[in-house]
Amino acid sequence: MALLIKGSHGVLSPAPYNPPQVSPGLWASATLFTITTTTNTVRFVPFVDQPLPVQYEKIIQQPVYSVASVFSVRAAPASFTIPLRTVDNITVTIKLRPGVSVGCQIRLKNLIRSELKIKPGENVTFTFTCSTPEKYFIMEIQKNIDCVSGPCPFGDVHLYPLGLPRLNKTFIWDVKASTKAGLELKFSTPWLRQIEPGETCPDFVSYDINSCIDTATVNIGTFCRNGSVSRVKLLGGVVMSLHLPWNSPLTTSGFSIANRASIKRLCIIESILNRESSVTLMSPNYPLGFPEDELMTWQFVVPSNMRASVFFHNYSLSNCERKEERVEYYIPGSPSNPEVFKLSDSQPANIAGSFNLSLQGCDQDAQNPGILRLLFQVVIQHPQVDENVTHLVDLSKEWNTTVTIHFEGWPNRIPLMSEPICLICKDPRTCNRVLTLVSGAVYKISFLCKDLSRLRITAEKGISCVDLRWCQRKIYSLLVPKAITQLPIRLQKFMWKLLAPDPISIEVMSPSLKLQQHVPEQRCNTSYSYSIVSAAPETELNVGVFCPGGSIEKIQMRNNITISLKTFGKGFLNESNHQDLKMSFVPHIKDECTFTVSPDPRAKVYLQTPDWPYGLPPYVSMSWYITVPSKQVARLGFSKDRMGITCETGRAYVNIKEETLGAEETVRREDELLPKPRNMYHNFWVNISNCKPADKTQLTLQFWVTFADKQIDLGVILAVVAGAGVLMAIGLTVCCVKKKKKKSQNPMVGVYNANVNTQLPGKQGLFTKGRKNNESHVYAVIDDAMVYGHLLKESNGSITPEVDVYRPFDGPVGSLPPSPPPFSFRKDIKRSSNTEEPPPLMDTDHDTYTFAHQKSGQSEDNGDTNEKNNGDMSMSLLENKEQDGLVE
Repeated sequence: MALLIKGSHGVLSPAPYNPPQVSPGLWASATLFTITTTTNTVRFVPFVDQPLPVQYEKIIQQPVYSVASVFSVRAAPASFTIPLRTVDNITVTIKLRPGVSVGCQIRLKNLIRSELKIKPGENVTFTFTCSTPEKYFIMEIQKNIDCVSGPCPFGDVHLYPLGLPRLNKTFIWDVKASTKAGLELKFSTPWLRQIEPGETCPDFVSYDINSCIDTATVNIGTFCRNGSVSRVKLLGGVVMSLHLPWNSPLTTSGFSIANRASIKRLCIIESILNRESSVTLMSPNYPLGFPEDELMTWQFVVPSNMRASVFFHNYSLSNCERKEERVEYYIPGSPSNPEVFKLSDSQPANIAGSFNLSLQGCDQDAQNPGILRLLFQVVIQHPQVDENVTHLVDLSKEWNTTVTIHFEGWPNRIPLMSEPICLICKDPRTCNRVLTLVSGAVYKISFLCKDLSRLRITAEKGISCVDLRWCQRKIYSLLVPKAITQLPIRLQKFMWKLLAPDPISIEVMSPSLKLQQHVPEQRCNTSYSYSIVSAAPETELNVGVFCPGGSIEKIQMRNNITISLKTFGKGFLNESNHQDLKMSFVPHIKDECTFTVSPDPRAKVYLQTPDWPYGLPPYVSMSWYITVPSKQVARLGFSKDRMGITCETGRAYVNIKEETLGAEETVRREDELLPKPRNMYHNFWVNISNCKPADKTQLTLQFWVTFADKQIDLGVILAVVAGAGVLMAIGLTVCCVKKKKKKSQNPMVGVYNANVNTQLPGKQGLFTKGRKNNESHVYAVIDDAMVYGHLLKESNGSITPEVDVYRPFDGPVGSLPPSPPPFSFRKDIKRSSNTEEPPPLMDTDHDTYTFAHQKSGQSEDNGDTNEKNNGDMSMSLLENKEQDGLVE
């Protein structure tokens, strides 16, 4: 017959054809419905598994037969008959899936129910009221086997009964056996793989193995197919469960049951490892806890030409009253079998051939038993060609140093179990993925690794100072020890943690190579760099990234710092021989950080504030001291016009000042334009101090310095010579006049000039005699015209002068001259409308003086005219008050 009718959901073919893909839970038989045409009556069944009712379309193939009409059909639900023999001792239960609403029911004759239980000896026929019962129901098939009172049906275990509905099924075999005999579950290939609780198998086919001793049940583990576990031997009974999804094609159980002699322990798990691989196994009842005072064993079958290593990844110990929890190894050929280890020990590695591993519990504290559990990994690999090659690591002369050899990505990344493993060995049997060496010892290490490029070295060294009198004379070299650079492993990071108490600061220097700051316009291209982080009391300041070959001679930091050397590529092995980074402890500095810069006269140097690009922390002050060669002139410029912040509390300043007598100080606040590029003829300071910003924007500044030769012509030279002669003549005249007036005049007032920095960074002992022995602090003469401190009060007389006023010195004399207050903190204090002053900004000296600044000469500003009245003190206090009309 040539008639074919195709529906929108499938194809109808003439009976009695019954396709194998048809679900028995949906279609009851081959004859479901009939279609009457004008010439014949034909029976049809659906070709594919589709829900009904279905509206079918007419498709007529040649020879043409006309269909009487368009039709709609509904198939009758399939019926199932499950006969259970009494001798099989099998019970079948069909019940709703947990958490699923009732959308389908079971029809048993004329009764509707949501659960059906078929007992041994019963023959039941039923149907479902829906076409997709697998969405609503699950099935349990339990077989009870009594090996105590009768013979055991040993051998392969079959899935019975047949012809069951396509539902998620759990087959359960409950085997009762005496503890005097052992049962063995033997699995056919591809064997089993243990998984953690909550983990699912890729094909959703899983096995649960439980040991039953008397009334106690212990979960041996959950397993997937495709693994290394070939046999499980148990003491006493066992409850074996096989979980199958509704669409699984599996038709066999995949295991057999055998009888064995008593094993005198909870269980033995056999794992066959015949190729390079790794397996993960867990103790019974993991992670809830291994039974009290129990013993179990894992047997690993390994070819004699392979090597095995054991790693404990997760374990915990119970509280023992008697005995001690431990693991024992039986290794063929070992002179000390069994080898006993604590769970906290490094486990044996590089084991040749098969071996056993046993876990022994203890008698636990009844009040607080604790939990004993273990998850471990066994790695199998071929012997390495260079496994007998040892490398000497001599750390006997190092102090406070640790060296860690580890896999790439440690400690943030955990290697996948399938990844090739690299092991570091302290001796042939003590190997691990991570090995830590400490100073004061000599090590002989070897590697079990095919690719050493996957290994890294991270090292750390601590240097501290408690008493400055002892440690300030010592210079420490921050060099990577030769013992590390000689290893065939790439050094990833070497950290120096420099610790100093509050009154001590730290100075880092690079005398020969100097340092270059890594900035976008001036990137480091060396094989290594230094990252410097300062640990302030309440915040961490990332000073920056630096590499050798720049212009920064030294960096002084007020707080503890961490310097991290990071390497890039293999070039460090050659460049490591030329390192010259050093550090020392120095007296306390006021700024958070101070840089001393000696630029190359032929290069353009870029410098930027720390914590780039996030900005300086609030109330932090930084200084740069830039040296200018005598025959050069420096050009200083900023990379942007403004600071770009708004202050909530305090003010932010940029201060620029040349280190020469009478030099004016250029000051800019956060609400003003930054100075335009200018020439600097002497060594100069750049100070940047931050306020507390009012918004998320932080203070980030970058400036640059270039050099050019000074241009001096013949006319200037002649003018200088002529001027010198005139000054000499005037000087002689003044000397003569002074001699005549010497007896009648009052002593002159000495003027302390705050513009002169009395202490260069890192320069100690400028005065050859101590201040107790010289007269650097004594003022020989006092000029009456300069003693006007009482005029500096406000009109109401309630506020004392802002600047320091001379007072007699009546305290102890130190070994260094007093330093003037930091110029970056003296400006515009009265102008600020904020009453809250940030604590870090006020550093006061006990020696107070009147500061009178001489007016500068021809200092070049290149159009920058807003300096004198911006909080600057470029004229004497008396001159300031005279302009205000306070002096008659």
